[in-house]
Amino acid sequence: MRAIEFDSNNRFTVLVTRLLILFGVLFLWWLGTHQKWLSPFFFGDPLGVAVRIVDWFVTGSIYRHLYTTLVETMLAFVIGTVLGLACGLWLALSPFLATVFDPFIKAMNSMPRLIFAPIFALWFGLGIWSKVALGVTLVFFVVFFNVFQGVREVSPTVLSNTRMLGANSRQLLRHVYLPSATSWVFSSLHNAIGIAFVCSVVGEYLGSEKGVGYLILLAEGVFDINSVIAGILVLTVFALILDTAVSMVEDHLLRWRPVAGQTVATSA
Repeated sequence: MRAIEFDSNNRFTVLVTRLLILFGVLFLWWLGTHQKWLSPFFFGDPLGVAVRIVDWFVTGSIYRHLYTTLVETMLAFVIGTVLGLACGLWLALSPFLATVFDPFIKAMNSMPRLIFAPIFALWFGLGIWSKVALGVTLVFFVVFFNVFQGVREVSPTVLSNTRMLGANSRQLLRHVYLPSATSWVFSSLHNAIGIAFVCSVVGEYLGSEKGVGYLILLAEGVFDINSVIAGILVLTVFALILDTAVSMVEDHLLRWRPVAGQTVATSA
């Protein structure tokens, strides 16, 4: 029985299908507003949104806002990931400390961290660091729990066999624990990048002088729905770009993983 492979033809079909869905949604949006089935005041005009996005990039007015939001997002993403990875490995390899800190970690994770945004604004001001701090509090736990679980899921048999071969603690960390945790880490990073974006925008809503979230807030204040939707679309596109970058790094570092659906073919 031959395994079904996902060849280039299938990838092309997927791409075409995605584009058809995208343009279909845009067409229905345009048709609804053009025929007055949907009020352009509340739902915007797709052509007006496109013109607004082009105008932002042609005039360059969006660059400083976009740069600020991307810097906030990347700092929150990197710092939260590094802290989550370090603490996850540390507690996963220290069962006693993991048991001691367990209720504290659960308590902190259960807190609605978005309510800390005004507090961070008081502590760090209205610059980028209050948004970064907010993003770190969310990204950290996403990465932490995945790393912690990934290390704890290492097979005892693999550990025993590796120790029998004479591996020390550092070699175990490098060749057993880290490869096990890496898969879990990358599964969390796709969520973490989106969370970092959300935190940056929420922080800009609560208090800032630049950023795409601030730009959207100004547009909402004058009921400019086209600018609101344009800002949301710009953020979405750049979030997808960053997520694609994470996927490329993941594919490069985890080349040893078997690809789903491409197991060794057997014949009956």
